[in-house]
Amino acid sequence: MFYFLAVITYGTAVPSGQFVPGIMIGSTYGRLVGMFVVKVYKKLNVEEGTYALIGAASFLGGSMRMTVSLCVIMVEITNNLKLLPLIMLVLLISKAVGDVFNDGFYEAQARLRGIPLLESRPKDYMRQITAKKACENQKVAYFPRIVKVADIVTMLQMNSHNGHPVIDRRQNGETVVLGLILRSHLLVLLQSKADFQHIPVPSDTRGSLRTRHSVTDFLKPASSKGLSIEDIYLTEDEMEMYIDLEPFVNPSPYIVPEDMSLSKVYSLFRQLGLRHIFVVPRPSRVIGVITRKDLLSEENEDNDSMELPSVSVSRS
Repeated sequence: MFYFLAVITYGTAVPSGQFVPGIMIGSTYGRLVGMFVVKVYKKLNVEEGTYALIGAASFLGGSMRMTVSLCVIMVEITNNLKLLPLIMLVLLISKAVGDVFNDGFYEAQARLRGIPLLESRPKDYMRQITAKKACENQKVAYFPRIVKVADIVTMLQMNSHNGHPVIDRRQNGETVVLGLILRSHLLVLLQSKADFQHIPVPSDTRGSLRTRHSVTDFLKPASSKGLSIEDIYLTEDEMEMYIDLEPFVNPSPYIVPEDMSLSKVYSLFRQLGLRHIFVVPRPSRVIGVITRKDLLSEENEDNDSMELPSVSVSRS
């Protein structure tokens, strides 16, 4: 009964889990095995409860692929350290057998829900691939600094990207990355319409942003999925207006050179919990070097602000 109920409730949007049902299912078939052993080998001093405990550990270890935490939980349940080696052995065997056939319970659920869950270590082939090679077939969906409202609407309707780079082309033809702007922030700007302008010129709105927008305007509501492009109505005249995106971008996104190995990029995503990384051509000039000692605040307790020493590099 517990097995079929667990199958039915798997993935439903209710505050339930599979841990306790897993214990019940595993202990049930473990006790069945124990009853069989007691019946066949009557002369042996066998406890059915031990088989139930081992069955629960094997089921959880094979389905959820957890080892250390499950071992601690099982030992705490029994309060018997003599069973620790046996529980460890069962968990290791069940996890090894499960890894041969498929992914774990939670990994499979994350994949079904479309969650981009990264493994702890990158694949071996990623060491031979650069960041440029990994994204060479992708078309970058970016915005210029001053963009028409109609172009923003078209871009948001064409894709579902969470963020877009914002670039600026200088007079000498150089392309400069101004930063990253999130999709949710673009939707807020389209809905408020407070930053629309008729002329495509840079706007000096840094000082007045606080009066027109509050921090809560750009926060996603906790009880809903937030705005969507279908919820915003714009007239034809508003579609022909412009927005200066520079005041609203994140000016310090994570950027990697194009020849960085994909395994290092993978580690950055895992360790920092990133969602976006920009890949740019290798910079040609170094403006300074920051070491660990530069970040130690103990040496700068008397200073209101910590100044990082820069190292000038002459270009040959």
